[in-house]
Amino acid sequence: MESGSERLEAEAASADRLRRASSFGAAAAQYAQYRPRYAEAAIRWCLAPVSGAQPVRAADLGAGTGILSGALARLGADVIAVEPDQEMLAELRRQLPAVRAVEGSAEALPLPDHSVDAVLCGQALHWFDLDRALPEIARVLAPGGVLAGLWNVDDDRVGWVAGLTAISNSGTTLSRWRSPPDPDTERATLHAGSTWFAPAEEREFGNGQLRSTDSLVAAIATKSQLLIMDEAERARTLAALRAFLHRQPETSAGEFTLPLVTVALRAVRRPRLPPQA
Repeated sequence: MESGSERLEAEAASADRLRRASSFGAAAAQYAQYRPRYAEAAIRWCLAPVSGAQPVRAADLGAGTGILSGALARLGADVIAVEPDQEMLAELRRQLPAVRAVEGSAEALPLPDHSVDAVLCGQALHWFDLDRALPEIARVLAPGGVLAGLWNVDDDRVGWVAGLTAISNSGTTLSRWRSPPDPDTERATLHAGSTWFAPAEEREFGNGQLRSTDSLVAAIATKSQLLIMDEAERARTLAALRAFLHRQPETSAGEFTLPLVTVALRAVRRPRLPPQA
């Protein structure tokens, strides 16, 4: 039985997740401009189980400003973007006027049954309530369809990158990705398999990004842990990041390559699902 303290901790964690997940709209334009793109090879790997469909019908779930939607469209997919935040959705429509974009969430998808071959989530799967989202995603996927998550993570095997992530308190690092997932996380849940999905597979893809001090600091400033800081703490953190980059020989002389890795996880929908209650 869950104790009172455990329940309070769970409620606090849920409130923090909601606060962070809803923080991006205020920085939608900066998010679109500075957030890194995903390695094309990673997107192709995610779509490989349904590559026989021409074109692949793909939903970009938690689409944000459309970074992944645009990449899917360029690969020839028939894309529908689903995003709950009004400001992010408006920016997505400005960036990609030719892509269908609708308001909706992973837990209540505004899509018909079996209407897509793939559901992809760029930097978003960890925000979902999977108990509610997985049956919804399975509902809209065709039999044999694929659910995939992609994240761009900092390659903290590189010394200066590890120093940078320590200042920003970033949780999106390669070393954390390679550690066994914590119980009840999206990775642990999908690796275990479920009524709806076969156990997930994972891959990593190099994705170095050309940056300057200004553009890298601007990109970090759009991360949720920075967006929810009070203004004074945020200003101190961004100043510390800038000073750190100016001190490093690798980053102090103009443009440089930021070592990123696109990590990808995919799970195939089971062909037979339980009857609806």
